[in-house]
Amino acid sequence: MRYMGSETEYGISTPSAPLLSPIITSTHTVVAYSVARGFGDHRVRWDYQDETPLRDTRGFDLRRYHQAPVVDPHSIGVANVFIPNGARFYVDHAHPEYSSPEVWTARDAALYDAAGDHILLQAVADVAGFSSQDRSVLDGHDPCPPLKIYKNNVDGKGASYGSHENYLYSRETPFDDIAQGLIPFFVARQVIIGAGRVGLGPQGDKPGFQISQRADYIEQEISLETTLNRGIINTRDEPHTGDNDGRLHVIIGDANMSHTSNFLKFGMTEMVLNAIERHVDFSDLKLANPVKEVKAVSRDLTLTHKLTLANGSELTAIEILREYLQRSQDSDGDDGNTLGEVAQKWAEILTLLESDPMSTRHLLDWTAKLALIRSYEARGVAINDPKMSLIDLQYSDIDPQKSLYHALVKKGRMEIMFSAEDIAHAAAEPPNTSRAYFRGRLMEKFGDHVLAANWESLLVRSSTGEKYRMYTTDLGAFVDWTPTGVDMSHVLIDEVSTIDQLIERLERLNGNATYITAVKSD
Repeated sequence: MRYMGSETEYGISTPSAPLLSPIITSTHTVVAYSVARGFGDHRVRWDYQDETPLRDTRGFDLRRYHQAPVVDPHSIGVANVFIPNGARFYVDHAHPEYSSPEVWTARDAALYDAAGDHILLQAVADVAGFSSQDRSVLDGHDPCPPLKIYKNNVDGKGASYGSHENYLYSRETPFDDIAQGLIPFFVARQVIIGAGRVGLGPQGDKPGFQISQRADYIEQEISLETTLNRGIINTRDEPHTGDNDGRLHVIIGDANMSHTSNFLKFGMTEMVLNAIERHVDFSDLKLANPVKEVKAVSRDLTLTHKLTLANGSELTAIEILREYLQRSQDSDGDDGNTLGEVAQKWAEILTLLESDPMSTRHLLDWTAKLALIRSYEARGVAINDPKMSLIDLQYSDIDPQKSLYHALVKKGRMEIMFSAEDIAHAAAEPPNTSRAYFRGRLMEKFGDHVLAANWESLLVRSSTGEKYRMYTTDLGAFVDWTPTGVDMSHVLIDEVSTIDQLIERLERLNGNATYITAVKSD
């Protein structure tokens, strides 16, 4: 069992007002969604007390502040809300960001990631609803023009934004073992999870097509940074849980529309992490120059490029991934979740890629996009024609009526794993295997009583005004099942009708573990 989840920064634009600040439009997006869902003016303040974004797994902390800041939740660019499916929806820099709820299978991780697209589509409709009434959800600002949202990683002007993955790992395994075991895998897995990109180089100004949108922005093997000097391995030590576990924050991945690519992104990485924690040795796969190879793999559409290993031997990305599959599969059976399905699909994709990369265009993003590009090239359109960049962008449009990805799905040319109904359900209901269930149901039933929140706790106010902090540090806290058969979350939150009853039940649970404490008024 390994908890995991995703964080997606969506591209946002206003075609009718191209100079409008994306910070303002992103704030419109989150606030309109919040107001339309009945949260009204009450938007939960993000609680920074457990945040340590500059603490490094290697043992140092570039502490940004000595006291947790209190930020006005109504400020432009600060909009934040936990939503009933247990996810966080907020503004991050100049993007609306969706952080999925914690789950423990690759299938659920891919499903709840796709739910983010559904939520963003709802938010776009909510913004349009307010604007059509010639009013704004932001005081002092005009109504927001029509929005376009893209699930991609580049803006075409030199900037890249993230689609990050998060995996729980045991601190009993030295982080250096995890990092060194993962580097060759992360370099090679592009050939399965790449989203495809028109343009080469950070600015995208050199003509060509490459497999990954993120490859040109990776500059180091290991780094704490996420917006510059990005590393293949990110060392942020911010577990959002107890001290016995760490959270592997993965920034070397593309935002995927393909369900298969996303499913394998999570599933393959889970299998490799399982193998590393079981002391499977991958040291013979160490690369001589991994940063250089990230770009080389991304630009090799034939998948025949030989990566040079530290021992002097050479392997293709497919051959490296076969080694990882074999060793991970040998060390790890299907322990009750979806790993058997992952291994089968992983092997299938490698066989297809080896015979002909384009034979995966019904499964993978980069080959599906490349097939579209080549169809236009066959009509005489050059790769550096602006039309090609538009195809790239339209593929990642989340609007089913405009998206080239969704057009392929409708025509039966792209396989899906989840129906529209599955995704809509995940956008509305929390998973029942993590603390996200308690968080989501709390926001749905008693959101007006929640004053501030983060992944590890929620600050609430009782009906008589007293403040309490509810702790969800344990990722498995209050889940919708327990080994003893007691349905803790149901007893705690589904059976109560007031916030006071919930507070009372949590206080009775306090003992060996602390679930709630009273907070002195300021």
